[in-house]
Order: sequence, then structure tokens, then C-alpha cells
Amino acid sequence: MGIFRRGEPLHVKLAREGGLDLAGSPPSGNPVAPGPEAARSPWDAAGIHGVHRVRQWDVVTTAQAPELEGERVELVAVSPEQVVRSGASGDLSPLTNAVERDVPRPYRAEAVRRQRDLWAVAARRIEVVRLPGVEGQELELSSHAGERTLVVDGEPVLGTIPALERDEHVVRVHRIAGDAFEVDVDPL
Repeated sequence: MGIFRRGEPLHVKLAREGGLDLAGSPPSGNPVAPGPEAARSPWDAAGIHGVHRVRQWDVVTTAQAPELEGERVELVAVSPEQVVRSGASGDLSPLTNAVERDVPRPYRAEAVRRQRDLWAVAARRIEVVRLPGVEGQELELSSHAGERTLVVDGEPVLGTIPALERDEHVVRVHRIAGDAFEVDVDPL
């Protein structure tokens, strides 16, 4: 054997010494060179590797809500005084109390009736900005290399909104109610 040759590939040696099996069979003391069967090993199963999915919810819980009528409700808890809802009617406080043990306001939540009075509720934190006097339901402000582009309800407009300006980012806002907008920020 030449001076620069190894008896087995380095990744196989390291995997074997670490107790990992690249071929999908029980580890043995002998070196295992990965063959075609390695493509079908458990390491290739979904969830072992690949692109990480962004977590959709910050909390998922259940709550007893006997006074809530309907099968589904979506809500945005903007502030202690303001909760915007669509769907079921009745007292939302059991749902908001369950969520707020783990997630402070502002947040967006969805709840679905699971049994007679039992609701499953999921919530995620959101960023809210107040934009008094701003027209439109959806706005997008992008900033790149000192250039700013503002789009209101799909139409480009002249000007900017200082509260939304972030260099090298796209800032999208969606009206919740009144002058409250939910903010999504993506880097360029």
C-alpha cells in the first residue's frame, strides 16, 4: 500500500468509530464501505437530513372554552385592549389565557374545536407597527443599495414610510385593524 492510501475511506472509519452505520445494517467491528444499499439506509429518511422547516407555531395547547360557539376561530391579539377575530363567537378569554402563559402579545392564533368544550389552539408571535394615516391594506417597502420602492395594494407609489425602512430588506405589512399592521421582514 502506498504512503497516501488508506485501508478505508476516512468518513467510513470515523462513522464506524463513532458507532454509526452508513449501510443501514447493525454495526460490526469490520469496516463497511457504503454501497448502493447506503442510498436506502435510514439516514436518508425524511427528517434525518435536508432543509429545515421553519417552525410555524410558538405554542400549541388546549383550553376549555364552554361559551365559545362555532368550530374554528382565528384571532390576532394586538394589545391588552385589542383582539381582532374571525370565526367563532363568544368569550375568547380561555383561549387567550392558555396562549399567554407562553406567548406575550402581540400574537396570531388559530383555534379548532376538538370536543364539546375542548379547543386546540396554536399561536405565534408577530411584530405589530402602528401607521396612523397610512392608506391601503397591504404595503411592501424594499430597500437595496440606497434605493427604496414602496408598493401599496399592488401598485407602486412614490415616497416611503420611515417606520418601515430597513436597509437591504423587504418589509411587508398587512393591516390587522385600524392603524395596526402585522410586519414581515425578509433580508435581501
